[in-house]
Amino acid sequence: MDAKFQDIKANTNKKLNSTEQQSHSKPSKPFSVAEAVVKILENMGVQYAFGVSGGAIAPVWAALHQSSIQVLHFRHEAGAAFAAIEAHFASDRPVVVFATTGPGIANALTGLLAARWEGAKVILVSASTSTLQRGRWAIQETSTYTMPSTGIFTSGQIFHYATTLECSDELTEVSRRLALGLAQPGGFVAHLSIPTNIQTSSLKTPLPRVTLSHSVATASEETIAECVRLLSEGPFAIWVGFGARGAAKEIRQLAERTGAAVICSPRGKGIFPEDRPQFVGVTGFGGHESVLTYMREQRPRRILVLGTRLGEFTSFWNPAMIPLQGFLHVDIDANVPGTAYPSTETFAIQSDVKIFVKNLLKNFPESNGCSRKIALPRSERDIIKPRTTGLVRPEILMNVIQQVIVDGSDAVVMAESGNSFAWVIHLLRFNIPSRYRIGNGFGSMGHFVTGVVGAALARNGKAVAIVGDGAMLMNSEVNTAVKYQVPAVWIVLNDGRYNICEQGMAYLGFNDADATIPQADFVKIAHGMGAEGIRVERESEVQAALEKAIAANGPFVVDVIIDHTQIPPSESRNQSLISQGSTNY
Repeated sequence: MDAKFQDIKANTNKKLNSTEQQSHSKPSKPFSVAEAVVKILENMGVQYAFGVSGGAIAPVWAALHQSSIQVLHFRHEAGAAFAAIEAHFASDRPVVVFATTGPGIANALTGLLAARWEGAKVILVSASTSTLQRGRWAIQETSTYTMPSTGIFTSGQIFHYATTLECSDELTEVSRRLALGLAQPGGFVAHLSIPTNIQTSSLKTPLPRVTLSHSVATASEETIAECVRLLSEGPFAIWVGFGARGAAKEIRQLAERTGAAVICSPRGKGIFPEDRPQFVGVTGFGGHESVLTYMREQRPRRILVLGTRLGEFTSFWNPAMIPLQGFLHVDIDANVPGTAYPSTETFAIQSDVKIFVKNLLKNFPESNGCSRKIALPRSERDIIKPRTTGLVRPEILMNVIQQVIVDGSDAVVMAESGNSFAWVIHLLRFNIPSRYRIGNGFGSMGHFVTGVVGAALARNGKAVAIVGDGAMLMNSEVNTAVKYQVPAVWIVLNDGRYNICEQGMAYLGFNDADATIPQADFVKIAHGMGAEGIRVERESEVQAALEKAIAANGPFVVDVIIDHTQIPPSESRNQSLISQGSTNY
């Protein structure tokens, strides 16, 4: 982490300590509900709060500033929510999003839905209209008179837990429910809405104590023994997903002991090193033909699925991915196994992946070691030399990103929805699980042009977002990164169009749709907001530009004018759309 960034954090802590000393010298006064809520969040391990302020949330916002929680004021609530997702994955701590009434809450919902799909731990703290003002056309009124309650202010498909705090006596139950949710494995997205008058009311009961007791689902000894028996009957493969990221060491040990081939989901890259001989390739969107070759020529008896839902993005429900005698599917969510391939025999195991693989290793015979004699298919990268004329080809850009950023630094690399993550999934190679992020669950554009700020902040170091120009124009938080001097880097694939849409429409037979956009100069935009930037128009300029970006102390934008005629590896998505009826042929 650069010195300037360290100084900012040190100054923030100094201010917090000074505030604590001042508060100790004053006569004690009752906790307000806003202060109590913030204290509860502190005790639950919250380090960061991202959001956009407003009059109705003012008491909570002020209380956050008087706490040890680092508060970042964003430019859009969705950007704050996306940043919270990535700060959670970088720190493994819950992150708070704060929003004011009405549009503040509505703006945050896309990012919070993404948090639910991605399995992050994020808590939205919002304001609602005070009781006496409800139904009277209050400014940005937030009540059952003006906004739907179901799903936003109640538990459901967006929030695992949601409630409106109508009096301080409810804090004990709210605290208990938050603690239970955060203690569960996997994601937890909550919404605590507090009317403005309740925020400033005094706490009438003692501040509830928070106890986080983590529990994990585990498979029985009988289940483990049956898994060992089934996997020992013949060759098997391991299909690794993002939910297995905490079990990287154990998965490597299992693969080495058994000789199993390893494939991974698009989100699971790096959990098993992609440079190992047993790694066959990535499945699904942007994936590798080597996987289908393996399934065609060396189809395993069974596949051990670890921490992936096997949804459309990961499998396209392709029958070619079905092993001879079915799946053994491990997931912390009992509803996942058997859903993607309902007619295929599936032995479902509800368990934490790391604990399951550890127990499997204890029971798998050592003598079963690497007996594989047939070489596995592998995805090989074509060697493409830079050209002296023409715009930058994405393949060349990815080659240099691999060299300068993936292999030459410790930065985490993130890819935005669209052609950006198609190129990244297919061409970049990762060997450790914490260096790579995509968000293919909800698939929101604007996720990583904003999420990169949360990741860089929480990991105290570089984070690099590979994004399209459409996403960069949609919802960038460069200005937020400038304010807090967060060392985020944006590499913009600038082709003046929503290219995945334009190319996809042509593939599907719809030729008259216009997906072009006026080509923006992102360096000028970056400079106008106080960030550094460099424009790249030739392949010979790419390496120097990336080296400058990775060496920069603050936020940096690399604006790469790319050749829009290059076709990314997204044919499988287009074929899936055709199978669902989206075609003009």
